[in-house]
Amino acid sequence: GIVEQYAIAGAVAALNYIEPSVTEDLDILISFEIQPASSLVTIGPIVRYLASKGYTEWRKEGLMIEEWPVQFLPVADSLDREALDSAAAVEDNFGSDVPVSTRVLSAQHVVATAVRTARPKDFIRIAAFLDEEAVDLDALNALLRRYDLYHKWAEFCQKTGLSDPLGGR
Repeated sequence: GIVEQYAIAGAVAALNYIEPSVTEDLDILISFEIQPASSLVTIGPIVRYLASKGYTEWRKEGLMIEEWPVQFLPVADSLDREALDSAAAVEDNFGSDVPVSTRVLSAQHVVATAVRTARPKDFIRIAAFLDEEAVDLDALNALLRRYDLYHKWAEFCQKTGLSDPLGGR
């Protein structure tokens, strides 16, 4: 009841679409029901709830949950909101005997978020999506243009020496 909506994001979300890569944490994009008088978003209620369950250790920015540092990332802008609203429901056993249902960001939202963030590891992730043809280029193009990220896409292409696969779309 603390989190309104959630979806797995980042490198772990990318695993749903491309070959595994090294990651240090699990990113979970979240939204809350914000009180009308407040625009401040804090993960305090999540931290208190998890502390009551015995999860109190922090490693870097992540709260340790079952040996994974987990980062809770509140929706920060309209791209995040759209990514969360359009996240896909998936079911997998994730290496255990029990199937787990969860929500994962779409491929184009994982890539668009990586374009926005523009760290070297994000460039590697974007390249993997392109190499494995794991993202719908028309949907990605529309998303980048809708959120004014095409200039950052062009920077990615220039920095990596990639011929723009979205050119002319």
